[in-house]
Amino acid sequence: MSKKLIINIIRFIILVFLQVFVLNKIHIGGYVNPYLYILFILLFPIESPKWLQLLSAFLMGFCIDVFMQTIGINMAASVFIAWMRPGLIKSLMADKDDESNLKPGIRDFGFKGFLIYASILTLCHHLILFYLETFKFTHFLTTLKEAVLSSLLTLFLIILTQYLFMKPSKN
Repeated sequence: MSKKLIINIIRFIILVFLQVFVLNKIHIGGYVNPYLYILFILLFPIESPKWLQLLSAFLMGFCIDVFMQTIGINMAASVFIAWMRPGLIKSLMADKDDESNLKPGIRDFGFKGFLIYASILTLCHHLILFYLETFKFTHFLTTLKEAVLSSLLTLFLIILTQYLFMKPSKN
């Protein structure tokens, strides 16, 4: 097995257990929840085939849904952002010569690029997740507020995680 595959399997397992046993217990103000498991999708290797990215996002969302006893909402939101991801990377990294050698993260994307990338995907994920969970527009503004606040908390944890586990550059 390749080193990248082993790293991604370990990341998958750690993020599922962290989400299920720690982060799902956090409810700030009764409705703001962090969903750090999407970091797995955000950091998935760029050069991976799109079908593998979608399948991995499906499996991640499925695992979270099984543990949270939800009916496919995490799976749907995860697959959607995995589907969006390649086009977003291509548009954000248009000025880079060879984007296939990039690793999604602060070190290769830069803080601003990674913040934009993570913000868009996190907000899309949370909007889909929260609106599928509510499944009615009578609480449109409340659901929007929950999605935005949860996105901000998740984004903070994603950036924090990036800085905690980022390998120093070789320069």
